[in-house]
Amino acid sequence: MPLTLVPSNRYERTAFFVSDGTGITAETFGHALLSQFDVKFRQVRLPFVDSVSKALEAARRINEAAERDGKRPLVFSTLVNAEVAAVMRQANGMIHELIPTFVPGLEQELGIKSTHGIGRSHTIADTEEYNRRIEAINFSLAHDDGESNKGLPDADVILVGVSRCGKTPTSLYLAMTHGLKIANYPLIPEDFARGNLPSVLPRQREKLFGLSISPDRLHQVRNERRPGSKYASIEQCRMEVNEAEALMRREGIRWLSTTTKSIEEIAATILQEIRIERKSF
Repeated sequence: MPLTLVPSNRYERTAFFVSDGTGITAETFGHALLSQFDVKFRQVRLPFVDSVSKALEAARRINEAAERDGKRPLVFSTLVNAEVAAVMRQANGMIHELIPTFVPGLEQELGIKSTHGIGRSHTIADTEEYNRRIEAINFSLAHDDGESNKGLPDADVILVGVSRCGKTPTSLYLAMTHGLKIANYPLIPEDFARGNLPSVLPRQREKLFGLSISPDRLHQVRNERRPGSKYASIEQCRMEVNEAEALMRREGIRWLSTTTKSIEEIAATILQEIRIERKSF
């Protein structure tokens, strides 16, 4: 059975994410709860637990962790099969089950029985949706860092900001997870001297969203890429950040600082501000 460990120097408890599929949903479920506690967890993902024999093996690993730690592990499960889930409940862990907790109530409210299909949350049942995500990724790669203006009106969002403020990873995250076509443009000293946005952007103003960053953090990031250069100097970073933020304010562009935010937080803010319609399941 595949096993993924998240390394760390010291742990207080062990957390298992158990699934009959990839384990992504179980891990997301567990992380949402664990993030509320200031405790360091050893994290173990146990995917593809889709038989009694695999469940017994998973239970054995959970029991070993309990004996080693002297504390029972926390187990976050998205197992669908009742027999497999019953085996898992015999393990010496604190079991948190997503499916039995929420599905019965939904069945009652909707007036229908669930399909109890294994791995349904991440199957590519909708070919159109899958193709849309691939197309979005290709679009975002082609329009990274202002590489192309072709098809720019087809963009869902156009990110602007100084170099190395997080535009590219945010673009790809939105493309991969939401199927959105994202372009991004760097704001450079020539734009500041001119006092205007790049000429192709004002026509797409309603799609623009700005990213900024603290000069100190930008200096650190750039210095890792080009150490000792003018591009990475703290003076250059301060000038570019100040000018970019002033330009975005003048142009009425919504923006946020990425300094202390995760990509997920940045993406959620963009989705809220731009209000892009997402397709339903």
